[in-house]
Amino acid sequence: MSHKLRRLSGKEVISILNKFGFVFFTQRGSHVKLRRIGSAGDKQTLTVPSHDELDVGTLRAIVRQASRYIPEEQLKPYFYN
Repeated sequence: MSHKLRRLSGKEVISILNKFGFVFFTQRGSHVKLRRIGSAGDKQTLTVPSHDELDVGTLRAIVRQASRYIPEEQLKPYFYN
């Protein structure tokens, strides 16, 4: 059985990504950029819309982008039921 994406707000997603070391970098309108410095010194940036509820497609795209930096197995408990 496949797991279903949870319905999350932008604020909740930002809080989850903070647990993985991403911190507020800048904001333009409702879009918040989070950044962390990787172990190799590279800048890892993610953009999250600060909306009350994120669309499923937007949430899926954020998970896909975050999985470039964080193993998907570590992300799943936070984003999927």
